[in-house]
Amino acid sequence: MDQKLKIKLYRIILSVILLVGAICLPVNPSFSFILYFSAYLIVGYDVLYKAVNHILSGQLFDENFLMSLATVGAIFLGEYLESVMVMFLYQVGELFQSYAVGKSRTSISSLMDIRPDYANMEKDGKLTKVDPDDVKVGDIIVVKPGEKVPLDGIVQEGESYLDTSRLTGESVPIHVRVKDTVLSGSVNQNGLLKIEVTKEFDESTASKILDLVENASSRKAQAENFITKFSRYYTPIVVVGAILLAVIPPFLFPHLTFEVCLERAFTFLVISCPCALVISVPLGFFGGIGGASRRGILLKGSNYLESLSQLKTIVFDKTGTLTKGTFQVTKIVANKISEEQLLKYAAEAELYSNHPIALSIKEKYTKVIAQEDVKQIEEVSGKGVHVSVSNEDIYVGNAAYMNDLEIEVPQIQDGTVVYVIKEKQYLGYLVISDEIKENAKEALTNLRQKQIQKMIMLTGDSLESAKRVASQLPIDTYYASLLPQDKLKRVEKLLNKDDTGTLAFVGDGMNDAPVLVRADVGIAMGGLGSDAAIEAADVVIMDDDLEKIGEAIDISKRTLRIVKQNIVFAIGIKIFFLILGAFGVANMLEAVFADVGVSVLAILNSMRTLKTK
Repeated sequence: MDQKLKIKLYRIILSVILLVGAICLPVNPSFSFILYFSAYLIVGYDVLYKAVNHILSGQLFDENFLMSLATVGAIFLGEYLESVMVMFLYQVGELFQSYAVGKSRTSISSLMDIRPDYANMEKDGKLTKVDPDDVKVGDIIVVKPGEKVPLDGIVQEGESYLDTSRLTGESVPIHVRVKDTVLSGSVNQNGLLKIEVTKEFDESTASKILDLVENASSRKAQAENFITKFSRYYTPIVVVGAILLAVIPPFLFPHLTFEVCLERAFTFLVISCPCALVISVPLGFFGGIGGASRRGILLKGSNYLESLSQLKTIVFDKTGTLTKGTFQVTKIVANKISEEQLLKYAAEAELYSNHPIALSIKEKYTKVIAQEDVKQIEEVSGKGVHVSVSNEDIYVGNAAYMNDLEIEVPQIQDGTVVYVIKEKQYLGYLVISDEIKENAKEALTNLRQKQIQKMIMLTGDSLESAKRVASQLPIDTYYASLLPQDKLKRVEKLLNKDDTGTLAFVGDGMNDAPVLVRADVGIAMGGLGSDAAIEAADVVIMDDDLEKIGEAIDISKRTLRIVKQNIVFAIGIKIFFLILGAFGVANMLEAVFADVGVSVLAILNSMRTLKTK
């Protein structure tokens, strides 16, 4: 328990002692009043202070105002015991609320305890601890067993197992060796690693995750906005209702005195405090976001958590999303030159490209390329690349690129085909194949069971390649040979259709960023995905596991169900006791006990959202 909660608990205990003294000790009425009033001030001075402060700042109608008005009114009516007990029960409820909120925040903080405190830099044969912010790209850092990896990088020396559970939700450690990529926030379990830093601290995985989680609360769901609007109109209405309840009945019903009606009005005010709604609804969404982060699913706001529960259409990018994105050159067909020479031309053209197809070509060509010979690089997005090698023009790309160049090439119906042209002369082609992810079919089948009505695949690859992948997965429709702007247009057409419903786009590449922004929910594959895709997305799947999309939908639906339970429960009980209070059936103590009870139950219900199963 933190210091603030301890102080509140001590105040409650002291006020109880004074209250018991006022009730039990045989003292005169004046001294009894002093004990009552002292107990009231000790337990409720912060509520009174907030009420006055908010009134001065123009925020007249809130729960502090209602509690202060009701309890001060009770004191003027001579109901000292009720006044102290109302404030006492209210503070007990606040204590439970603070403890519950603190518990949930601590739970999430422990899950997201990935911020590194230092990085080890080797200088003159000695390790020196430095601030991760001071480490530059290209620097070599040392990570000892048991330490967090402070920055993203590539292993240069060593071999170890890394615990990535706080990043990806995957409990099984991953094995890393030389040339493997490691992410900041992972924990080194055994071996010593020397890592070349590839991203500065502000751009590292750990920093981005922390930033996403810390800023998630700034994007509110409709249910949260409803509570804000509800409170804005609700509180003035109940204050006016209380005034009318105090003034009108004595004129209509002679047997009701003004004092009785005034007491009912104050009781009405106590009952009206919207604590259960104001605290439990945001806490529910906060818990849902925290529960998702435990599973390696990062949400940038509770509004996206809400949108996930309403998904009807999911559009998938193909390469790196439905497929592994690890291409291999499976066939080389040369025309009038050797296969090795054809592969050399292709590798030279793709020398500076990081596209998965380019990487597979360079991996196949194992020899060193003379970088100084490759000049005048011109990349045509979604089609191919043109370079000058030793003053000879080399063109490498797909059939659409060949068509633009007005060069006749054979139409190959065999996966992804890359044609090679030298000085307008056709030299041959390479066939590139990409494997479908092992769990892709199971993941998409599971999504179908979650009432996803349409699943569509978009790709820049050939029609034949798209057809091959779509035939093995439960895809409804697919579109191939699309440039980035074509993907955007296709998604916009879908969004304009009445039967599309809420649409999510799932992608991982830089060229997916515009579509991720345009979709109702952009979902990025964060493990291998580009920084641009992760920045543009609303939801980030940290380990690229397609099954996590279904988990995210389950978490969102469960969170929304709990939040709606709280709203219906709190408003229902509130209305019931408001009616009882208006007719004098419920007194002030019963009213505040009901309010505190509802708040505590709603908060405990909200904390269930922290659980992912």
